[in-house]
Amino acid sequence: LQRINQIKNKDFIMWIGHNTFLFRIENTYYITDPIFSERALLPQRVTPPGISIDELNQLTDNITVIITHNHYDHLDEESIKKLPAKSRFIVPLGLKDYIISLGKNNVVELDWWQKFVIGKNNKIVCLPKQHWSKRITQPTNTTLWASYMLLTPKVNIYIAGDSGYFIGYREYGKLFPKIDYALLPTTAYHPRWFMHYAHMDVNEALMAFNDLGAQYFIPTQWGTFALGEEPPGYPALELKRTIEKRRLDKKRFFIMDIGGIELLQ
Repeated sequence: LQRINQIKNKDFIMWIGHNTFLFRIENTYYITDPIFSERALLPQRVTPPGISIDELNQLTDNITVIITHNHYDHLDEESIKKLPAKSRFIVPLGLKDYIISLGKNNVVELDWWQKFVIGKNNKIVCLPKQHWSKRITQPTNTTLWASYMLLTPKVNIYIAGDSGYFIGYREYGKLFPKIDYALLPTTAYHPRWFMHYAHMDVNEALMAFNDLGAQYFIPTQWGTFALGEEPPGYPALELKRTIEKRRLDKKRFFIMDIGGIELLQ
């Protein structure tokens, strides 16, 4: 919280952990898939959140919460209950009533390709991705899973959530010709025979990045929970090795530390 206060009114992105990112864009706050709990149903955190939920609530009482799907490491009941009462939720089709049942009443439910205007100039577009949904109380694929394009006059951010590699990334690159940041998953991708449909490996994430035509790549979801056969920190190491091997432009990759802050360019 002290570090955020030190950068005053500058726009930034902060990695809190897993797929939980905090954005400030022109004094508007956004958070993706907030999970501050010690466990995602069963898997235990191996690293603490980069900011506590109490510190978040001290920072702002007005935040837009973006939920990608209902898996427990992306939709955490306890974290949602503790967010400010005035929070606005953007959720995929089928999740509105569930969020309301957790005590939050400002919920916008979007189908794929639907858009929602935030404030005067910001817009979020709900987009397809290759994944699935299930909770104990929500049978398989009875609620939608989504990625999002956050469009603002200053910066455009693609938020993938969980996804396998699919042709949609090429289409998004054509539809949205100026993507500044692509938040792409690099986690839980081994064993490939089991994970390949729903989770990209590093090579596929780089293919998605290329398809999108984004300026900067931010890998997500590694380092917080052990969800695949690879160790939690392994995806970042593999990404760094691949960047070196292919002689890619390192300036285009923000491999953030948990709690790390990047000023939006």
